[in-house]
Amino acid sequence: MTNSMTAFANSEMDFENLTINCELRSVNHRYCDISLKIPERFRFAEADIRRIISDNLKRGKIECSLSFKKHSFAQQQLSIDMDAVSALLATTQSIEHIMDRPQPFSALEVLAFPGIQIEKQSDKTALLQALVALLETAIDNLILARQREGTQLSELISSRCVKMQKLLKQAQNRMPLVLEHLRTKFKHHIAELVTEVNNDRVEQEMVLLTQKLDVDEELDRLDTHIMEVLRILEQSEPIGRRLDFLMQEMNREANTLGSKSADKEMTAISIEFKVLIEQMREQVQNIE
Repeated sequence: MTNSMTAFANSEMDFENLTINCELRSVNHRYCDISLKIPERFRFAEADIRRIISDNLKRGKIECSLSFKKHSFAQQQLSIDMDAVSALLATTQSIEHIMDRPQPFSALEVLAFPGIQIEKQSDKTALLQALVALLETAIDNLILARQREGTQLSELISSRCVKMQKLLKQAQNRMPLVLEHLRTKFKHHIAELVTEVNNDRVEQEMVLLTQKLDVDEELDRLDTHIMEVLRILEQSEPIGRRLDFLMQEMNREANTLGSKSADKEMTAISIEFKVLIEQMREQVQNIE
């Protein structure tokens, strides 16, 4: 199955007094490049997160973002460090004595001061298990999204391969006519230049000219490459690099075909080949 490298997925779960969200974004890249954006609270799990992503996604620039929101006060019991409150109030009173116009503050402002609320520390083993489960769900969703887009890319490439096969048939049918036309034209040109035509010499020259203009090998190799592309599209492992190599080889054959072109129709076929190959190459850049 063909997988795209461009996709987005997310997942969410509740853990204790937190709602944790995981977002994954991926775009095309030559290798697997992982970028993490995680809060300090989850930093201990960074190595495991990287390992899980790299085990499941072989290519692409992967951006993983983890975030959390605390549940509302109604859903949790606040624990207050009263020693910290006393120290804060004592300090503020000392400062107010030297202030001209001290400003009053509320209990809510005291609660918002760092260190006043005592947060219950989550068990790291349980939290790691939750993060792994959340990440794996997001990865599964990302893989499905990459598969859906990959299927579309595969269909686009396959359709262009079919068009190229039709062009191959046109070129194969056209070449004998081109060579025969050149033979006749060459003989007439020689007859206009000399009074006595050496038919043997003309035939030798025609053989040499035919060999120079012969594109059977290029057409055969193009046909082989097209069949290989269609075969690779059916494979399940990452195929992007192999397809990219085949695009280069096909473009080389199309260029040679154009350089040997002997009439307008063959030139047009060569140009159409290169247009289709370039369209496929752009799509291949997004395939894992």
